[in-house]
Amino acid sequence: MGPVWSFSEDRSDLLASCHCESLRVADELGAKTVAFPAISTGVYRWPVEDAARIAVETVREAETETSVEEVRFVLFDERAYEAFAAQVR
Repeated sequence: MGPVWSFSEDRSDLLASCHCESLRVADELGAKTVAFPAISTGVYRWPVEDAARIAVETVREAETETSVEEVRFVLFDERAYEAFAAQVR
């Protein structure tokens, strides 16, 4: 579960923490691959383009601190795919 998006409060650090903590747990378990959905973009209303930016930046920043070798973003629809693909390029 991720944070609820807020127009009046920047909660980007909470969304980034979801990805960091997931990678930390994956390391503890010895996992080499992790799959993420577009966290908080559904009922929690986080704008998908912003969530994609935060997710991809956070995973890239953690790359040297984790033993996870592969991260996949498993996305619900074409709009989410396009938003994440734009950040990965």
